[in-house]
Amino acid sequence: MAERPKVHTDADAMARATYDATGSEIRLALPLGLGKPVTFVNALVRAAVDDPSLTLKIFTALTLQRPEPSSDIEARFLNPAMDRFFGSAPSLAYADLIKQGALPDNIEVSEFFFQAGTWLGNDYAQRKYISANYTHARDVLIAQNPNVLAQLMPREGDRFSMSCNTDISADLFARRAAGRMDFIAVAELNEALPFMGGPAALDAGEFAMVLEPPEQIDLFSALRRPVTDAQHAIALHVSRLVPDGGTLQIGIGAIGDAVANALIARDRASLHEVWRQSPLPLQGAEEGPFRTGLYAVTEMLVGGLVALFEADILKREVEGAVIHAGFFVDARDMYERLRALPPDRRDKIQMMPVSFTNALYGDEAAKRTARQDARFVNGAMQVSLLGDAMSDAAKPGQVVSGVGGQFNFFEQAFALEDAHAILTLPATRQSGGSLTSNIVWQLPVTTVPRHMRDIVVTEYGAAFLRGLPDEEVIKRLICIADSRFQPGLLEKAHKAGKLDPDWTIPDAHTRNTPETIASWLAPYRDTLLPDYPLGTDFTDTEKVVVRALSHLKDASDSKLGLLSLVWSGLAHAPHPHEGPAMERMGYAAKPSLTEPLQARALRGALRDIA
Repeated sequence: MAERPKVHTDADAMARATYDATGSEIRLALPLGLGKPVTFVNALVRAAVDDPSLTLKIFTALTLQRPEPSSDIEARFLNPAMDRFFGSAPSLAYADLIKQGALPDNIEVSEFFFQAGTWLGNDYAQRKYISANYTHARDVLIAQNPNVLAQLMPREGDRFSMSCNTDISADLFARRAAGRMDFIAVAELNEALPFMGGPAALDAGEFAMVLEPPEQIDLFSALRRPVTDAQHAIALHVSRLVPDGGTLQIGIGAIGDAVANALIARDRASLHEVWRQSPLPLQGAEEGPFRTGLYAVTEMLVGGLVALFEADILKREVEGAVIHAGFFVDARDMYERLRALPPDRRDKIQMMPVSFTNALYGDEAAKRTARQDARFVNGAMQVSLLGDAMSDAAKPGQVVSGVGGQFNFFEQAFALEDAHAILTLPATRQSGGSLTSNIVWQLPVTTVPRHMRDIVVTEYGAAFLRGLPDEEVIKRLICIADSRFQPGLLEKAHKAGKLDPDWTIPDAHTRNTPETIASWLAPYRDTLLPDYPLGTDFTDTEKVVVRALSHLKDASDSKLGLLSLVWSGLAHAPHPHEGPAMERMGYAAKPSLTEPLQARALRGALRDIA
């Protein structure tokens, strides 16, 4: 029988013991996202900062960080509710040092995936970023010969669970059991994590040390944003592309939430009128309920998939499970719902390594049989008229997030019979006072190459691109671009000699505007297509404030827009919840001539959305 782990209650003592066990040089395999043992890692960092003779090398991804308000108005909204929105866990000390430019030479941190946007402009993080497909990240890690694996885990009796992070950890434990790796495994106890059984469960003897801190950390919570008209429209298009009895993967964020909501509404036969009223051509013929049900295989278990599971849409079993996933991080209510499931029900969700979820290698025949009619739904930042996609970088050299598993799912979509990779993106974006198209002629950076183009969905429709000539691809993408940018895209394609000079945009695609979408969806926004289809941590007052802040942000990009809001604050009738909304933002409930300009603009934004 394996020895029981040494139990510590003091993180600094356990950190010292770990350095002693490794000869003062730790090469730390640290899971991405939620599974980081924050208390223990911070103790390791403190020790290395205090003692330059110690060496700490960390390989990880998705270092979760609470947002730092970039303006007074953001601070007024976020700071009073930061713990409620994002959890109260302490920040990771290595991230703080990187942000301060104070990471000592004896500590090194490399990540293969960033929390979106958090490391833009940070020289150290950008230099140390490793670009790797999720399935290859394991091998990159193995090449660094880690000697410590540390993870946040729940416990039941004498068993621990990898819970939110089987993604790479499960493979590392398996390799160690086979004699192909040698490392010390340590766990930090956290009972707020749901105990996921099956492949995620480990005997206590697998660990050398366990930290039972006097106070367990609060879990990071991902804040759900309101779903816009464009995102709901995208989801309505996607919902017609998913066949009953098939396989599904969706990602985190508002579009993923909207896709889950649309599939649930489709299953309840609630979308026929919405589709019938569409002012845009619809693609896909999948409109019926999910009688056989879907099976999900996904690197990330998100709230949308849990909602589909609870709605009995994810019910097609593969080896006893209806969901196979590699990791999870989401809003806190998802963790609570997973914990609350009866064990036999929770066992229908099996956490697996990403070598299983993201690839066909290993037991390929069984995977091919299971992953029938697969639809892999992921987001992109921009798509070129030739069909390649940018999903991980804002401009050359600056990484926004990372490749992650997106390319893996494109590979599967092309390798599996009757499978498709669906890229979703709003047709435009507003930034710095400028409106730009997300469908462009050329990209600065490519995540998915054009020879793997498949299906692209904007709010204006779905474009099927696989196996088509460049000219037809260009035509179809122009047809789902925003009409304000269609002439410019058409001109560039003509100038490049890639498009028949006589071709013009079909009339059905010349009204691709936000007003068209808003008019279509308006009758259903309070019922079928709510702002928060999966719920929210915002109070009712905060929901009003969020809408006003969004309007304020768009208008504040120009002086004229800001003056218009100030005028609205003077001339228009008050919003019904204006008083509580202004007080929530730290302003007086009632207007006055002496209130700051920013308060007047916010009051105007509230009155505009009333």
